[in-house]
Amino acid sequence: MKIYLKTYGCQMNERDSEALAGMLTARGHVIASCEEEADVMIFNTCSVRDQAERKAVGKVEFMKKYKQRNPALLIGIIGCMAERRGAELLADLPHVDFVLGTGKLHTLPDLVEKLASGRTRVAETGPNPDVLTGMGAHFRPEGAGGVLGQIAITRGCNRFCSYCIVPYVRGREISRAPEDILEEARTLTADGVREILLLGQNVAAYGLKGSTAAPAPEDSPFADLLAELAKISDLLRIRFTSPYPTYFNDRLIRTMAENPKICRNVHLPLQSGSDRILKLMNRQYTSDIYRSIVAKLRAVMPEITFSTDVIVGFPGETEEDFLMTRDLMNEVGFDQSFIFKYSPRPGARSAAEPDSVPQIVKEERDQILLADLAERTSLTMQELIGTRQEVLVEGVSRRMEDRWTGRTGGNRTVHFPPPGGCRPGELLTLRILKAGKVSLYGEAEQA
Repeated sequence: MKIYLKTYGCQMNERDSEALAGMLTARGHVIASCEEEADVMIFNTCSVRDQAERKAVGKVEFMKKYKQRNPALLIGIIGCMAERRGAELLADLPHVDFVLGTGKLHTLPDLVEKLASGRTRVAETGPNPDVLTGMGAHFRPEGAGGVLGQIAITRGCNRFCSYCIVPYVRGREISRAPEDILEEARTLTADGVREILLLGQNVAAYGLKGSTAAPAPEDSPFADLLAELAKISDLLRIRFTSPYPTYFNDRLIRTMAENPKICRNVHLPLQSGSDRILKLMNRQYTSDIYRSIVAKLRAVMPEITFSTDVIVGFPGETEEDFLMTRDLMNEVGFDQSFIFKYSPRPGARSAAEPDSVPQIVKEERDQILLADLAERTSLTMQELIGTRQEVLVEGVSRRMEDRWTGRTGGNRTVHFPPPGGCRPGELLTLRILKAGKVSLYGEAEQA
């Protein structure tokens, strides 16, 4: 069968879709490039924000016309929204054939084949520990695999931040065995991957058996895993996302500093710079603790760059609270910020509180932080002109056919004319000639 996969949401969803594509093609199915040629349409959904759900539902509703033209077409909704809403989606969308939650994703190939041979409508949700080890496949078409790979090392979350429904739609936090992860990494590198991104809702809590307490200074199974991955000779770079700040203890910070393969770029979610709002969010750190973590990382890795997540308009957020967030963001100097306007999510604790910040105020605060980010980024990029940056070559630029592209360890994209003999997957030192708003432009120096 030809199967079309559409993904909404975070990198965990993207990785799940890639794993499912690998599992389906291993069964002999074909991943369709467009909706028109599909025998099966699968929509991997996000439920973290209301807008993400509405976007996915709108798309699935539009697919009704395809079902009318081809009654044999199978349409399925999977992922976080499927987990949250379950059989309700079948009632609301009569043309949908199946709903599969996050804990059952590893059963998708069997389910699709079963439904293709005998028509019925199915909604399957709820936890299943087998999903942890059942999603290790990869979809790497011959000649198009690339040098970047992703490995999910944890699933679920135990933090229960008051605005978030991830623990409810992704389940409780579980970690894979290190041997399983290392074997997957070796398989990827044997297939040409040179950079691996480790994924998890709370990736730095790996191996801590679901504990939400700040670990002891030398207790970091995640650091041990990073050190073992760094021993794989063909693996040139290691990235990870998304860590909760308080897991950056002495052991983890030292391991990062001692292993140059671990990229000097950390996505460190802030959410708010106000201690009062952080407490309401059930974020178990203060703004000063956050500052101290940034300072410790910079003390041993001065070149490190940071990105973050921030919510504006959380219930009760005052102008003073917002300005604390703005000041802290400018103080840290994030290279990239994902700024979200608060929206209550059914099931999250904060949804019981009045959504007290007017939408127009959320919009204004969002635009202020975006303007700050654009100004900071522009200055930072200009400061890099004339410097030498090591990039991992990824291949031909999608924007310019005569240029290739790569990224620095600090996660900055660089476009450059490829020198003779240049190959994807190698490390190349470039001199930066100019800077755009979000990209750098460089050239390889002559030997």
